[in-house]
Amino acid sequence: MTDVLTRPSGEQPPTAVSISPLTVSAAVPATVGLAFFQRPAAERRPVLATWVAALPALGPVEMDDADGVHRLTALWLDHYAGRSAHTAESYATDLRLWLDYCAAKGWDALRVRRADVRLYATDQTERHATSTAARRLASLSSWYEWLLDNEATGAMRNPVPKTGRPRGQTQSSTTTALSAEQAAAFLDQAAIDGGARVTPGYAEQVRRRTAAMLAVALTTGARVGELTGANIGNVGHTEGYDVLWVRRKGGQRQPLRLEPPVLRLIHDYLDERGTRDPEAPLFVTVPHAGRPGGQRQDRKALGKLVRRIAKAAGIPSWATLTPHGLRHTFITLSLDAGAALRDVRDAAGHASVNTTSHYDRNRGRLARHPGGRVLEHLSHAREAIPVRDADC
Repeated sequence: MTDVLTRPSGEQPPTAVSISPLTVSAAVPATVGLAFFQRPAAERRPVLATWVAALPALGPVEMDDADGVHRLTALWLDHYAGRSAHTAESYATDLRLWLDYCAAKGWDALRVRRADVRLYATDQTERHATSTAARRLASLSSWYEWLLDNEATGAMRNPVPKTGRPRGQTQSSTTTALSAEQAAAFLDQAAIDGGARVTPGYAEQVRRRTAAMLAVALTTGARVGELTGANIGNVGHTEGYDVLWVRRKGGQRQPLRLEPPVLRLIHDYLDERGTRDPEAPLFVTVPHAGRPGGQRQDRKALGKLVRRIAKAAGIPSWATLTPHGLRHTFITLSLDAGAALRDVRDAAGHASVNTTSHYDRNRGRLARHPGGRVLEHLSHAREAIPVRDADC
């Protein structure tokens, strides 16, 4: 194997990066997803270097060039993987989409113009939500800035415009979410569902796993990666509450409160499973079709489960319901129940209340106009004013 990320002798790396040896492995993975970026660095780096070397539209691959774009791109993704696997996954996906687009147009990604990026942005906004297009452009801007900061060979400018980018939606989100009645029916169905084509002897474990996993998703607002990436040891206790510790975007750890009925479902599942190993995944597969089981639940399997349970519960929108829709439901039901916007923002792990407000389906309705509360507040204020003597 060839060492691709070691600088020439005596040469110091730029201060913006931490240089670590990375080697090229033989196999080239088609994708590098969340589970990949959650691997230990020593396992992740050789595969990451190989994946980056196979990216299109970056010119000749010169992995022995310490300042080469391929090497620095691998370092960029590895740097963010150390901070947040979710961010690294998004960056890798967004970069691959952009480079595939450049390759289809016959462009060199290091020589594109702002007009080219705007053409790509237009294409993205026609195909996807504006918030998705905006995120993808932000990912590309981060990549170009990284190359410039580290003086990558051939990098001349950041072509991603700082103004005129697609803006996230300003109205309520269009993601499929459940009403309170539908959410209750969904959890009721999850509690009795025995699974589809379950290996004999594992039906009860599957039923308890489904009940616990979907209850956690719907009552904590956990992201898909946070749910599937949790270990048994992440269930804990703090500030007088039972919690599930998750690692949010940006890498910070946050406790998500587990209500007593939800915690009981988790314990029931672990009792049936027969393990309390803190390092083991919280929710795992069971043996099926020759596969041994014991692996983390993944996004695809969770998506299928959500749709199957929703269909069985008689929910009309079952075909478009996703695991993210359960997180959306948690946020909208919290706001419908009168929870303060900032409290919901904190629970959801949003960086801004503006993001949380997009989930508020009752935003702007006259029933929530604060005028009545102002009058009530003034009424209490008047009652607190001492009564003056008429002769004063």
